[in-house]
Amino acid sequence: MSDSLERLYQAVIAARDLDPATSRTARLFQRGPSKMAKKLAEEAIEVVIDAVNGKTDAVVRESADLLYNLIVLWASAGVKPEDVWREMGRREDMLGIAEKLPKSAVKMPKVLASKALPAKPLSAKTLPKELSKTTASPTVRRRIVALEGRSSHKRH
Repeated sequence: MSDSLERLYQAVIAARDLDPATSRTARLFQRGPSKMAKKLAEEAIEVVIDAVNGKTDAVVRESADLLYNLIVLWASAGVKPEDVWREMGRREDMLGIAEKLPKSAVKMPKVLASKALPAKPLSAKTLPKELSKTTASPTVRRRIVALEGRSSHKRH
């Protein structure tokens, strides 16, 4: 999948300077990040609505639109796909691929909170001692847990 998104990113970069009268991508770049963000949000809402309504085919179609608009916004913001993949790898090393990184260290398990990496660029000086020798294979990893069959409990 990352190859497809990389190709899409390269196509978006190539199209941003085309004629806005004939290129939707160029038109989005001309209108700026606010318009790009609005289109991304619209597509995300469409995916959510279709998913809630059980329209699998529509979720697939709208997800493709969502990814396109996300890539356009990335390109506008100077974010490259490999930047996102690097962050995903960092998070996987900390919590496992199926977990979202908590916004604060308070919510993280104690073992991981001390190993949380800073938001600034990494160097041997900014890494915790346990991770400074290697970031490819940290000592703590969580399993991917299937959620099917679990009963859901609402919090009140």
